[in-house]
Amino acid sequence: MGIVQDLTQLELQLDELIRRYERFFIGLEKREPLQLLSEIEKTVRRYLNVPINNTMYKHKYTTLVARFNTYREHWNRTVRQIEEGRYSRDRFICDLHERRRSDGPATRGARSGSSDEPELDRLFREFGEARRACNLPVEKLTREKVAAAIEKSRPALAARLGTEDLTFRVVVEDGKPRIKARRRT
Repeated sequence: MGIVQDLTQLELQLDELIRRYERFFIGLEKREPLQLLSEIEKTVRRYLNVPINNTMYKHKYTTLVARFNTYREHWNRTVRQIEEGRYSRDRFICDLHERRRSDGPATRGARSGSSDEPELDRLFREFGEARRACNLPVEKLTREKVAAAIEKSRPALAARLGTEDLTFRVVVEDGKPRIKARRRT
């Protein structure tokens, strides 16, 4: 393969590696994508001492290598934090599981009762915790803003899900907390 095809493949592999590491860090994949990482390192090493005469391809190569090295340092630092138990998203998920384990089924059922006030308090608290865990600002977050956002989207959600009886939960997707709705069971 020539330099053009290798650079295109390197860019695609790097994007896939970034996605896989994000999935690993949020717990969707159980193992690091080490095989893809080694393939990318092999491609980077292949052109390390090869002179690239075309300026455009040389710039693209150095940009991809710099991006790869930056992400690799970030991934190594995050893996080290996970191993040491200092990773904030990891601690948030552990705290959430611990709280759910400590709550009995009776208290969980009482939380999702017909009154929206306890559910709104729970959502506001969990959304704030999720934002803190993702290192996002929480200073301007208020209970009223969360309630307004839910009420604004409630008619569209009710139409899409086919019921007015909805329950909400906080999830973290792509490093950002979101409030998701589903039918109450």
